[in-house]
Amino acid sequence: MAINRRKFLGQASCAGLGYTTLMSTLCNLKSINASSILNSAVYGSGDYKALVCLMFSGGGDSFNMLVPRSDDEYNEYATTRSNMALAQDSLLAINPNNSQGMEFGFHPAMVNMQSMFEGGRLAFVPNVGSLISPITKSQYYDGSGQVPLGLFSHADQQQHWQTSLPQSRSAVGWGGKISDMLQATNANQTISMNISLGGSNTFQTGNNTIEYAINPYNGSSGITGYEGQWQFNELRTAAIDNMIDANYQDMFKQAFVDVIKTSRDGHIMFSEALANVTPFNTQFSDTQLSQSFKMIANTIAARNDLDMSRQIFFVEYGGWDHHDEVLVAMQNMMKEVDDAIGEFYSALDEITMSDCVTTFGVSEFGRTLTSNGNGTDHAWGGNMFAVGGAVNGKDLYGAFPSLALDNELEVGGGVLIPTTSADEYFAELALWYGVPKSDLALVFPNIGNFYDVSNPNNPIGFMNI
Repeated sequence: MAINRRKFLGQASCAGLGYTTLMSTLCNLKSINASSILNSAVYGSGDYKALVCLMFSGGGDSFNMLVPRSDDEYNEYATTRSNMALAQDSLLAINPNNSQGMEFGFHPAMVNMQSMFEGGRLAFVPNVGSLISPITKSQYYDGSGQVPLGLFSHADQQQHWQTSLPQSRSAVGWGGKISDMLQATNANQTISMNISLGGSNTFQTGNNTIEYAINPYNGSSGITGYEGQWQFNELRTAAIDNMIDANYQDMFKQAFVDVIKTSRDGHIMFSEALANVTPFNTQFSDTQLSQSFKMIANTIAARNDLDMSRQIFFVEYGGWDHHDEVLVAMQNMMKEVDDAIGEFYSALDEITMSDCVTTFGVSEFGRTLTSNGNGTDHAWGGNMFAVGGAVNGKDLYGAFPSLALDNELEVGGGVLIPTTSADEYFAELALWYGVPKSDLALVFPNIGNFYDVSNPNNPIGFMNI
């Protein structure tokens, strides 16, 4: 029977690692029934789903991404934002199904995202933020309400958005917990369900799994000189194989070698699978962000060769801490985001996978509604978006807040208390991905403060579950 090296390595790795990985992950999160259901669905129907987390590191000024366009609300926005306000006639008009009695527009650089919104594939969730439990303005002032640890701190809030544990500091992310729970749904147990275009990160780190880091331009990086064409590299490859394929009596040596071996085998499998991908007709921009999304599209196109039924991707786009020159910086950076997302879904349309891939934005916090002179400062609630064929698009989920100063949510300096918790936002995505409602609290310990898992409705409603 014909079999290539990648298939051989895959089958050997599954045989060697499958049982222990299955037991460690499922026993850890006690989701045997859920995994059984998912395995049945995956292998019975050829089902595939992917989540793509796009992190705007630094704190994106998202109230200039989604802006009220009707006269009264725009005037309120313009008064509060002063020299940070976008011109009313520059906004790209959108027509949400639930307009909330207002007119809205997108940042002028969001051309592709406007088209996707109007086409029903993109939704916004206004005023989302990290919360331990609901809190009012009076509770914030008198200290009777709980606020996230290190509120307004980049490091803390980035960690909270990646772990969904705003009351403490943790090294385990909610994407990692989901991978712990559902990794067994993938036939391939050598390459992690979690694939990062942003290097090591907390979001994809679980109790038993970590991310498989690749780069936007070359994909997987292997051992230098391994499988090279020169005779010296052939000798080097043979020597490396001899060392890592050997059995060692010392358990620490064997454990170390097993890690290297899995890394080697994963690199071979990943590289061979990507080499078989037919190039897309879609032309991706020559930016690192667009190239990151191109690599994700190629990885999804190789899903069958990689024996993957579930994948979670992470992309970090930094530089959003705009204490200065926010308008100029956002114009350039939002265009890069808009280009990348438009190109990504154009490529996914080519392989009919747009319905199976949901991209969602996160950022550690929104920014102040008020200007500091030429920029904005750290705040709390901000606007988030989700895009994909499974998104109930062309709508806003949750009430768009008043942007007037001294309103019931504004606690000073243009900082808004979030009206939707990050937990609800994440739980909606997790349910679509396949996490059972009964296990939501294992991934998001605070979800019960915002959503009753016995509720037949979804936490927010922006996903078609």
